[in-house]
Amino acid sequence: VQLQASGGGSVQTGGSLRLSCVVSGHTFSTLGIVSWFRQAPGKEREFVGGFRLSLNRPYHADFLKGRFTLSKDNARKMVTLQMDSLKPEDTGIYFCAARYNFPVGTYSRADIYNFWGQGTQVTVSS
Repeated sequence: VQLQASGGGSVQTGGSLRLSCVVSGHTFSTLGIVSWFRQAPGKEREFVGGFRLSLNRPYHADFLKGRFTLSKDNARKMVTLQMDSLKPEDTGIYFCAARYNFPVGTYSRADIYNFWGQGTQVTVSS
């Protein structure tokens, strides 16, 4: 499985970005989950959101309070993270990750994912 993340960039506070994770090398719809994590300098990687493909259900990190929205496109084999009302604390490298089967109760843990993309930089300035 290969994951290609794109869409990062630099915006000002309150701006928006859309990140995309394209999956190849595996049947998209049979993956358990495709998720986004982020990592700021000096901090641990943290869960942002994940999409359970079989049930068409997104999971968002509670701290986002509705600012980010996940969606999927089966035809393009892609999971998209729409980020609105961006804040400087959202700055970091955003990674997409995938796992063959859905990890009940542990989908927010980075160590349980089988595959990772290369990351895309998001910078939010005040």
